Amino acid sequence: MAKFFRNIKKRIFIFFTKGDSKPTDRIISRRILGFASIVTIFFLVIFVRLIYIQVFSNDRYTTLTNDYTSVTQYISAPRGQIFDRNGKVLAKTVVSHNIVYTSPNNMTTEDYLLYANRIVSVFDVSTEDFSNTDLIQAYITYTSFLDEDDPQYQCRHLYKDSEWESLQNGTMSTSRQTQILYDRITEDEIEEMSDDEIKLYVIYNRMTTSNSSSLENVVLEDISDDDVAYLVEHKTEFPGFDVDFGGWKREYPYGETLSDVIGSVTTSTEGLPIDYVDYYLQKGFQYNSPVGESGLEFYYNDYLAGVSEESVITYDSNGLAHKEVTRSAQKGYDLYLTIDIDLQESLDEILSSVLKEHGGTEGRDEFKSLFTCMMDPNSGDVLAMSGYTMDLDTKDLTYFASGNYVSLVNPGSCIKGATLYMGQTEGVVSIGEVINDAVMNIDGEEFSSYESYGPVNDIQALAVSSNVYMFNIAIRLGGATYVEGEGLNISDVGGTLDLMRSYYSRFGLGNKTGIDVPGEVEGYMGYGNLPGITLNYSIGQLDMYTPLQLLQYVSVIATGGSMYQIHLMGHVNESGSENVVETQGAVLKSTLSNTESLSRIQEGFRACVTEGNCGTEIQARVEGVAAKTGTAEVGEYTTANYVGYAPYDNPTVSFACSAPTSADNAHDLKGNACTNYVMPEVLDAYFELYPASE
Repeated sequence: MAKFFRNIKKRIFIFFTKGDSKPTDRIISRRILGFASIVTIFFLVIFVRLIYIQVFSNDRYTTLTNDYTSVTQYISAPRGQIFDRNGKVLAKTVVSHNIVYTSPNNMTTEDYLLYANRIVSVFDVSTEDFSNTDLIQAYITYTSFLDEDDPQYQCRHLYKDSEWESLQNGTMSTSRQTQILYDRITEDEIEEMSDDEIKLYVIYNRMTTSNSSSLENVVLEDISDDDVAYLVEHKTEFPGFDVDFGGWKREYPYGETLSDVIGSVTTSTEGLPIDYVDYYLQKGFQYNSPVGESGLEFYYNDYLAGVSEESVITYDSNGLAHKEVTRSAQKGYDLYLTIDIDLQESLDEILSSVLKEHGGTEGRDEFKSLFTCMMDPNSGDVLAMSGYTMDLDTKDLTYFASGNYVSLVNPGSCIKGATLYMGQTEGVVSIGEVINDAVMNIDGEEFSSYESYGPVNDIQALAVSSNVYMFNIAIRLGGATYVEGEGLNISDVGGTLDLMRSYYSRFGLGNKTGIDVPGEVEGYMGYGNLPGITLNYSIGQLDMYTPLQLLQYVSVIATGGSMYQIHLMGHVNESGSENVVETQGAVLKSTLSNTESLSRIQEGFRACVTEGNCGTEIQARVEGVAAKTGTAEVGEYTTANYVGYAPYDNPTVSFACSAPTSADNAHDLKGNACTNYVMPEVLDAYFELYPASE
């Protein structure tokens, strides 16, 4: 039976395969060929991909590999220097040996604290060298190591309950957290730490600030030769630490002179100033980069900073970092200013002496600040600017040269030149027109000049500083007519003030000058809607301007109507080279068209001097000075101003001096401090350096 079934199966197999072996072979062959083709295509794709990676994408994948196995490190280049117009160094870069740190791999908090303590124990670390930022950050770190149940843990005691809750749930921004802590951490909190704890946490913070990206951090700056030798000999005891022999620091040979205008630079341990972190990060600087934080150092940082060194950091099997420099540092450009430091020092000495001698004395009870600035009116080059404030109790002086562009003063009569130009240009008063300077009675109130001068023309009005002449310009400009005893019928006081301001602004009054240093203020606009306010405005008793704006104003008069951009930068050179990168030449901003009126104003300013109304010492100068005084009542006190230029026929210098609240409004009003004490000596100093041509 079994044999029978085997025969049946054999016959069935023969039946189904008989006469069909060739088609079956072809099917099998096609299947094998198809499978082989798929395999071939698959390996071909892999081959092409490998070729693409090896040949065309090699750089990209090499970079990605490096990104995962190494980090990039940046070290700031030596900073460019700042010079005066004659090549004298105002801000210099000198060599500084620094202890730097690059974090090895796999460092723990305990490791950082161990080596920070070792640095503090071995090297000369002084709390006096720490900045306020260092101390605040040290306190923050100190509280982070307290027990979590301690009420001061992570500065919890300095937050309100709602603020702490916001911090814990992650809704408080980092900037807000920083602001709170910097506002509320006081000396009382700092004193909770011992000196050793302060040193430990400052060094710890400097080591860990950028450890996530393995940036080289400066731990100690400008170390002694003994400390250098010790670290070099004991490097194995300080893994990650090294001496940077190419470090640098900033020095200012002239000390206080022009210090607040030049500004300052952060150190490598301070890094980016907290107020400008985002600004500098967007420009590609690292957190520990020393950068300009104020003044010209900040304004021209892009030139001065140079290009940082770039290195690739890799790690060996022991986790220690090794550096390969991929881009050498390029020293910053040198900045040459328009300032004459010799003139500047003379100006400082004169102003400090005047304020020390007369400030806070009888009749000058509130005389506590003094400003003077000078420039070449034909180019906008600032030659010198100085300023001081005085503590009336201690008589201590504080240097404040930047007060020339950040402080506001009441200008008084020195702006009457702009008032006259406005009146003559608008056609409300003609060239040479005579107006009787006598007491005016407006609605029962008397308005007058210092004294009644009688009939005066435009030149004489400036020479004697006639208020009445200017009052008539303002009245006519407002569309009114003076009638003795009656009120002024000026229908649009606001519109009249706007028109007046538009004219004053043509001289630079009320506008930022655009000087190339941060912090300049614009001005202050007085307010009111009574017709009499236009009279006050016409004699400088309403709006307030900076001394630098007064300098811009008188310079426009000196040039016969040309306004040049005021600037401090003369040119930028490659470091240590005469190759000029950029030059700030004379930039003409605008020109006034009424040259006939400007000529009359120049004559009026000159007459003020020649007739003895602008100081007898100035009157005697052989170079020929044109000037205008200005006093403004400020409550119980008088602010004195003095603007001018010289020589009259070919001006090379213009000046503005302001002495806010420098005299008490008593019957025996003290004389103009600028006219009597400051400018005679200042002009002596200037013409000694720059004698007038014969």
